[in-house]
Amino acid sequence: MFDKNFVWGCASSAYQIEGGWNEGGRGLSVWDTFCHTPGKIYENQTGDIACDFYHRYEEDIAIMHGLGIRAYRFSLSWPRILPEGTGRVNPEGIAFYNRVIDTLLKYGIEPYITLYHWDYPQALQDRGGWVNPESVNWFAEYAAVVSDAFSDRVTKFITLNEPQCFTGISHLHGEHAPGNKLPQKDLFQMVHNVLKAHGAAVIALRGHAKRPIEVGYAPTCGMVYPRTETPENIEACRKYLFTCPENMDNWTWNVPWFSDPVFLGKYPEDGLKKYAEYLPEITDEDMALISQPLDFMGENIYNGIMLEADENGEPRYVDRDPGFPITGNDWPVTPECFRWGLKFLYERYQTPIYVTENGMCNRDVLSSDGKVHDPQRIDFLNRYILAMKKTMDEGADIRGYFQWTLTDNYEWSCGYRDKFGLVYVDFATQRRYLKDSAFWYAKVIATQGGCLMVEKMPLFLWEAEDAYIVSEGPRAGERISKEGWRSAGRFEDGLITVVVKNSWLMKVERGYGRVDNITIRPGDILLLPENYGNVTLSGETVISVEEKI
Repeated sequence: MFDKNFVWGCASSAYQIEGGWNEGGRGLSVWDTFCHTPGKIYENQTGDIACDFYHRYEEDIAIMHGLGIRAYRFSLSWPRILPEGTGRVNPEGIAFYNRVIDTLLKYGIEPYITLYHWDYPQALQDRGGWVNPESVNWFAEYAAVVSDAFSDRVTKFITLNEPQCFTGISHLHGEHAPGNKLPQKDLFQMVHNVLKAHGAAVIALRGHAKRPIEVGYAPTCGMVYPRTETPENIEACRKYLFTCPENMDNWTWNVPWFSDPVFLGKYPEDGLKKYAEYLPEITDEDMALISQPLDFMGENIYNGIMLEADENGEPRYVDRDPGFPITGNDWPVTPECFRWGLKFLYERYQTPIYVTENGMCNRDVLSSDGKVHDPQRIDFLNRYILAMKKTMDEGADIRGYFQWTLTDNYEWSCGYRDKFGLVYVDFATQRRYLKDSAFWYAKVIATQGGCLMVEKMPLFLWEAEDAYIVSEGPRAGERISKEGWRSAGRFEDGLITVVVKNSWLMKVERGYGRVDNITIRPGDILLLPENYGNVTLSGETVISVEEKI
């Protein structure tokens, strides 16, 4: 299904997995300070040990190898490499990451290094952090050290992870380290410095590279998708995604302000007007620095909002139905955001894309059989990956997918409560248990997506011209025609097995049920591939035939 060169990976970040917070010459980060402040983190949990990757990296990399994972995106701890953030280089930190890189390469796993995933050196925060204009030079110095140390073996680098988050959540809302609530002018200065730092890091990485490298940038944002796929609704979604929000309480949750300067060389015009009173001086030299040529765009996508066009063609938010599926941390399950968000991003920026994060939080538990069963995560990933493939088939240049994350980890202010991993971690013992989703992901990789359950997605192709019921019950043996489905496509007596032939497009009109083991809801269009064979239906619903395929 996927090209042989498509990259299947997983992703992590240093503070969330490493532990060893006061070992190997590492300096303090803002997260060390923040999580040791009572009341900041769920149950006052810290990342002091986390997944103990600092001591267990060989075990975790061996797990990746066993699953067939081909690429590992991980961040470096800035204060582990430069304990004061600048100046003195820590040889033990360099040695640790050399061991990680060498082990990855031994197992045939390509390293993708992220320079910054939120663990800012406390020593630099004490000097003003990202608000200080010198932060541009500090980050460039760090990037040069990284390139000097690792570019002989690593060819893929990412400068920043989710600047929307470490500016907005950390410095607008104060919910993440360092827990600041900056005035808007300071926050806009900070964001401008961050983007300049990105550009300076690109120059430093390439200038110190020991062989050709590829450099990217990994923003995030909640995506959008149309309620129905009309031209008006699609255009409303596109307009919404690339319009700067007016809500100053959440303006950092913003695609164009963080991506247009990087990929288009200019801030968006509507943002310049809306935010004019808060803006720092922005020079042509600044924009030239920010817009250094990149090899790829990383994008972290988890969910999106549903929109439609109002009577004037303007975007309008649409509430989801009651009982809409959500994840363990209350995020909506919206694979449509992959289908449309990636499409819109590629249209606008015309840059190859890697999905650098996607995954599902689940309330996983170790079952009495000694295993971790997470069918919800399997279904989630299946739906999202197929939605991504549809966008690729329509022309978007998407080159890889990094599942978040390998092991359950320290999820920032949520501590160890929220579990995203393919591998369950008993944090009391540090023992690892592969979840069902890990084995499933291994099969996806081994088959290049060939095992994905295309026939069991919300959009199905159903073959039913000569269908008939063959199970027990009052309708056993009854033939179901097109007209029969229109008038009698109701099943409510337990399991019904239907033999399907030829091709009809069918729709769930009302009620809820299951097709094999996949829940169907009103509005779903059903598809099954040719020669699917028998299919089992259960529940209480009405299905109509729309048209012959």
